[in-house]
Amino acid sequence: MDVLLRRLDVEGWRSHSGVGRLLGLLQGWQEKSWLGRWLPSLAVLLVGLVLVLAPLMPSGMIGMLLAAGSGFWLLWTLAGEREGRWSGVHLLVLLYWGIALLATVLSPVPRAAMVGLGKLTLYLLFFALAERVMRNERWRSRLLTVYLLTALMVSVEGVRQWIFGAEPLATWTDPESALANVTRVYSFLGNPNLLAGYLLPSVPLSAAAIAVWQGWLPKLLAVVMLGMNAASLILTFSRGGWLGLVAATIAGVVLLGIWFWPRLPLQWRRWGVPTMGGLAIALCMGTIVSVPPLRERAASIFVARGDSSNNFRINVWMAVQQMIWARPWLGIGPGNVAFNQIYPLYQVNVRFTALGAYSIFLEILVEVGFIGFGVFLWLLAVLGDRARRCFEELRATGSPQGFWLMGTIAAMIGMLTHGLVDTIWFRPEVATLWWLMVAIVASFTPFQSKTANGTFSNRDPEP
Repeated sequence: MDVLLRRLDVEGWRSHSGVGRLLGLLQGWQEKSWLGRWLPSLAVLLVGLVLVLAPLMPSGMIGMLLAAGSGFWLLWTLAGEREGRWSGVHLLVLLYWGIALLATVLSPVPRAAMVGLGKLTLYLLFFALAERVMRNERWRSRLLTVYLLTALMVSVEGVRQWIFGAEPLATWTDPESALANVTRVYSFLGNPNLLAGYLLPSVPLSAAAIAVWQGWLPKLLAVVMLGMNAASLILTFSRGGWLGLVAATIAGVVLLGIWFWPRLPLQWRRWGVPTMGGLAIALCMGTIVSVPPLRERAASIFVARGDSSNNFRINVWMAVQQMIWARPWLGIGPGNVAFNQIYPLYQVNVRFTALGAYSIFLEILVEVGFIGFGVFLWLLAVLGDRARRCFEELRATGSPQGFWLMGTIAAMIGMLTHGLVDTIWFRPEVATLWWLMVAIVASFTPFQSKTANGTFSNRDPEP
C-alpha cells in the first residue's frame, strides 16, 4: 500500500472523470487569445504582489489579491495542458479542504465556520497557484528573492524601532516582570509575535540565498539579510519565535551536513556536523545569556504559571481540550470566528477571552477534529518523503536549487515549532508563507516519480 502516495495515478482519473476532462477545456482559447498567452506571467505577478503587500496592507486587501489569484489559477487550469502535473500533496490538500467543508456543514455555528472555510479556501488556492508557478526554477528563485527583499524591509523597520523606540500597541509583556519597559519590535505588522512568525522563514532562506546567488554583491546582500532578519526576530522577544529559530537553525545545520557529507574528509565526517551544530546552538545561547533582557525573557519559558502569559496560555489549553473532546471527530468548523463563538462556553478565566488555541496542533484538532488532524499529519509525512527524495537527487546532481529546498524544510520545521505555543496562522501574513513553503516542496518533483503515462518532468516551460 502506497501510504506516501509516491505512485499516484492522477492521469488515469482525469481520463475517465467528467471533472478531469474539464482540465484543458480552454486550451484552444489560450493559444489564440492575447490574455491567454499572458496567464502565466500574470499568475507570477499576483503571487509576487501577495508576498510584497502581505506585511504592509490590511487583511481585506490581501484577501482580494488571493481571490484574484484563485480566479487566475482556475482559468489557467482550464486553459492549461491536459498533462499537467498533480501529486499526492494536491490530493491531500484537497482532502483536507473536503473535511473542513464537512466540518463547516456539521458545525454548531455554521455561519461563523463558513467565514473560516472561505479564508482556508483562498489560502489553499494560493498554494495551488504558487506551486504551479514555482515549477520553473527561475521563477522559484525570483519569487523567493521578492519575499527576502520584502522581509529585509520589514526587518529594517523592526531594528529601527529597537534603536529609536516604539510604543506598544497592546500589552505584550507581564507588567510585573523586569521586562515591562523593554521595547518589543513589531515593524509594520503591529504585533511582535506575528512579526516573529513572518520573519522566521526568512532566516533559513537568507542562509540558502548565500549559496544560491552568484557574485559577491548578491552574496553580501544575503549575509546582510540573514543578520537583519535574525536580529529583528530576536528583538520581537517572542519566545515561540525563538524556539522556532533554534529548531530551524538545528535543522539547517543538519541538512547542510548531510548535503556536504560525501565531499568531506573522514575526520570532518566524524566531527564536522556535531561541531557546527554545537557552535550554532552555543551562538544562540550565548546571545541570549549575554543580554539581560533576552536572558530574563528566555527564563520565563520555564516558570510555568509564574508568568502571566504562560498562565493565560495554560488556561486556554485546558479549555481547548474540553472543546476537542466535546466534538472529537470533525470539530467546530474552521476559522477563528467559529472559535470565538464557542470558546466562551469553555473558558477557564472569564475575564480574558482568546483569539485562538495558542497552538497550531490544538487549533486543527478543534477546527476539524481528529479526522482532519490525521490528514494534516499525513500531508506532513508526504511532504517530508517528497522533500527527502528530491533532496537526495539534487545533492547527487549538485543543483543549487537544493539549498532553496533545505531552507524551505528548515523554515517549515521552525514554523511548526513556533506553532506549538502560538496561533498565528489565522493572519494572512503568516498563513500565505506557510502555504508558500508547502508549494515550494510540492514544486520539486523526484525524477523517478512516474505515472501510468510516463515520467514527470522537473521543469515546466518558463511563464
